Amino acid sequence: MAALASTEKVVLGCIAFGIFWVLAVFPSVPFMPLGRTAGSLLGAMLMVLFRVMTPDQAYDAIDLPILGLLFGTMVVSIFLERADMFKYLGSALAWRSRGSKDLLFRVCLVSAVASALFTNDTCCVVLTEFILKLARQNNLPPQPFLLALASSSNIGSAATPIGNPQNLVIAVQSGITFGQFLVGVFPAMIVGVITNTCILLCYFWKYLSVAEKDQEGGAAAAGPEVVADDEVTSHRFTPARMSHASSVNGVDADCVSEPIRRSDSLNRADTHSMRSRSYNSEGDIQVAIRSMRASSMSQEMVEVSTVCDRRDDGVVGPRKITRTTSHQRSVIIEDAPEADAKDGEKGKDAGEVKEKRWKVLLWKTSVYLTTLGMLVALLMGLNMSWSAITAALVLLALDFTDAQACLEKVSYSLLIFFCGMFITVAGFNKTGIPNALWELVEPHSRIDSAKGTALLAVVILVLSNVASNVPTVLLLGSRVAASAAAISPASEKKAWLILAWVSTVAGNLTLLGSAANLIVCEQARRAQFFGYNLTFWSHLRFGVPSTIIVTAIGLLIVASY
Repeated sequence: MAALASTEKVVLGCIAFGIFWVLAVFPSVPFMPLGRTAGSLLGAMLMVLFRVMTPDQAYDAIDLPILGLLFGTMVVSIFLERADMFKYLGSALAWRSRGSKDLLFRVCLVSAVASALFTNDTCCVVLTEFILKLARQNNLPPQPFLLALASSSNIGSAATPIGNPQNLVIAVQSGITFGQFLVGVFPAMIVGVITNTCILLCYFWKYLSVAEKDQEGGAAAAGPEVVADDEVTSHRFTPARMSHASSVNGVDADCVSEPIRRSDSLNRADTHSMRSRSYNSEGDIQVAIRSMRASSMSQEMVEVSTVCDRRDDGVVGPRKITRTTSHQRSVIIEDAPEADAKDGEKGKDAGEVKEKRWKVLLWKTSVYLTTLGMLVALLMGLNMSWSAITAALVLLALDFTDAQACLEKVSYSLLIFFCGMFITVAGFNKTGIPNALWELVEPHSRIDSAKGTALLAVVILVLSNVASNVPTVLLLGSRVAASAAAISPASEKKAWLILAWVSTVAGNLTLLGSAANLIVCEQARRAQFFGYNLTFWSHLRFGVPSTIIVTAIGLLIVASY
């Protein structure tokens, strides 16, 4: 029996870990609404203040390779979103969809693959609103598609070390390469996604069939809640583009309609038209100004205003108003109506647009090639942390702009949460309680027998939903690996992969079991105009059977590796 620490250290260590656990699982408790990040730092601080561990031991507990890998993958994901990777994934969902069941299958497949490459949390953040809009456009119930996104993202993320945080911990601590991890878990992931999709179809077959009949009967032409087709295909995952009723350049749509109608009528009535162009950046403004000065125009005027500021300006000539949503300022440049000048400037404009498109295409290609290079480096077995950091730095350098704007999007709160969690879990280990509990379970949960593997899976499944999956991996990882290493070196690798599979799929059991579930729930609830509340019980009714079946089937595949 493992020896426990002194009674004082055990009690104080349990108090510190208990506070961390409560705030990690329930971040908005009424008596202490600190959130997960502050809760992890509070637990870490109490471990040091209570002298469960020394400050030096606390610093040593922070795993820098894991933080580096997490930081690098977040930066790469940010650049991929800027390069419209997730827009293309969304387009793949909507492209030639053959009904609600086909759409559900696509959501499961796309979210699983995207999560394996870009982490499940990122996938859920950028795809939730798009899927809601797609369901509303096709008059489909949102619930099955939200559950498909959350559950498939968790299952898909199990396939790679960069799919979720707990896999990052396992990959770094075990030394398993990216390729070995992929070969060991990918078959289980594919079968798990297919199984989960079949469960979803069986569970929601009635609702999806009714929706398809409504579409065939013409009910798809619903009211203003239905989103236009171009809005779906051009979605950039920003709340500003969720509805046609949204503002233009920060101004209400009603304010824009009158000048637009007036412009159309004037264009038809007056042959002496005046040209107007809208520019969306300071660089475009300067290019236009230089072009105007170089031409042989007799008059030039640069006017900076919003569209509503132009409503009562008294200008007699026609003008064309270009709508933009990405900037709060519209820059309108007007010049005298000379035919030769028009032709010359049209050529210049076409050249500038073509050059800009080539630059954007070149930049996107660089982002995709850099990401592909990172994946190749991971598959070759190079250091995962430095491969991800190198890819991030290359992308920042290729951007040729100040990196501050991009780096501000990194979730530093998540990195800080990991630091506090590392310290808190290390302090709890020093109390001796995890070792004592593991010694009671270990003789019956050895992976050299089917019964032992099943018991180990149940322990991981329960603990992942009670203490969350990352703390579970930190608490059990080394112990499970040591127990399996006593059998054979191959068994040790298998034990790590079993831990990765079960702790990840366990997140589908309840709404609180995974951060990805909470992200989907919160993003769906806050979505403008078509929000949806995914409740705890509606998730639980599907989550329990799906988690048990998918875990069992995948466990058979991983255990046979």
